[in-house]
Amino acid sequence: MANQTLEEKLIETYTNYASECSVINNELYAKYEVKRGLRDISGRGVVAGLTEISEVLAYVIEDDDLVPCEGKLYYRGINIEKIVNGFLADKRFGFEETAFLILFGHLPSKGEHSAFCELLANYAALPEAFVRDTIMNAPSRDMMNSLEKSVLTLYSYDDDADNTSIPNVIRQSLQLIAQFPLLSVYGYQSYAHFHQKKSLFIHAPQKGLSTAENILGMLRPESSYTPLEAQILDLALTLHAEHGGGNNSTFAMHVVTSSGTDTYSAVAAALSSLKGPRHGGANVKVVRMFQDMQKTVRDWNDDDEIASYIEKLLNKEAFDKEGLVYGIGHAVYSLSDPRALIFQRFVERLANEKNRAKEYNLYAKTAIIAPEVIGKMRKMYKGVSANVDFYSGFVYSMLDLPEELFTPLFAVARIAGWSAHRIEEIANNGKIIRPAYKSVAKHIEYVPMDKR
Repeated sequence: MANQTLEEKLIETYTNYASECSVINNELYAKYEVKRGLRDISGRGVVAGLTEISEVLAYVIEDDDLVPCEGKLYYRGINIEKIVNGFLADKRFGFEETAFLILFGHLPSKGEHSAFCELLANYAALPEAFVRDTIMNAPSRDMMNSLEKSVLTLYSYDDDADNTSIPNVIRQSLQLIAQFPLLSVYGYQSYAHFHQKKSLFIHAPQKGLSTAENILGMLRPESSYTPLEAQILDLALTLHAEHGGGNNSTFAMHVVTSSGTDTYSAVAAALSSLKGPRHGGANVKVVRMFQDMQKTVRDWNDDDEIASYIEKLLNKEAFDKEGLVYGIGHAVYSLSDPRALIFQRFVERLANEKNRAKEYNLYAKTAIIAPEVIGKMRKMYKGVSANVDFYSGFVYSMLDLPEELFTPLFAVARIAGWSAHRIEEIANNGKIIRPAYKSVAKHIEYVPMDKR
């Protein structure tokens, strides 16, 4: 371009250089039997560690063959469906007892549950002037960056920040579990005030309320919410609290913890991973995809028209032209994601309460039609189904939660699982995690500058 600045010209030149020297021939991955993404050709992850925290089950072995089955998720050996049914039957919130189970290996008694909730409530406070000096100081337009900044700044307020003994890490973990809702909501309030010119209000969390209730109470101007709203947000937190050691952010937690670094740095690394649209940011993509679908598909009850739109998505002709149907498919699950099945029952109830049943029906139809279309158009090593992100963004939108908070809410839940995995990595005193990368560059001679 004729009007390019020197900086723009240099960036363009450097981009060309980087593109030429960074792309590796795909055939070399097969030649050297590299497990790209630490997965084999069937999509199974390469076993890199052992854990007792949770299990993700998507297939059974019959006659040495992998046979897909309905997905199951276990927290500390207990089926997530039974955990959810248990606290719902008692008409109580489940995230706190789920966090206790994930961290300490057993379901809490009434006394343990009460003491744990009280400790979290006591920890749900930020250092003096932290909101003003850190969260409101140069508020980020991205809430995950705001959350990372806050977590790294909390290191400076911890007199024992670098102590990686298990008692100290437990103390730090519980504080972060209690503080994540505040850091997320206050980060959003600051963003909304400074960048969207909305009124600023900061509500303190209330003792005696669940994490879900406090999130809704801190976020809304009048601190009001219905019992169903709080119940469904609590369910979302419970379903997102943990998902095995192999997901990207949890593996990042293991990798960084294995270096011996502090809790705040390890959590910031996990947050950086979760921010990615292929991981924690997927639910935002689902919501935006459906917004585009609702504009494009004229008859939301026409299966053929819905299928045609999905074909356009796969052909990179619709929405963001990435060739993806967001919320459909999972790295592990094939026939079903148990979290999505549990969620779906309550999503319909909330949609009826919010007068959005028509939208829910479009989601429900897409969940059935999309796997069929994908199966016809793509070479599949395993089946695909709706995952938990398929519904979570829709739920959050019905709760009037801003899109900016969708991924931070994932982090509010997953900090429980990350903390348990950090403790497990420390307790087993393993080696620093260092996978091998094979160089395929040719050796060449150094050329003096005056001869280049």
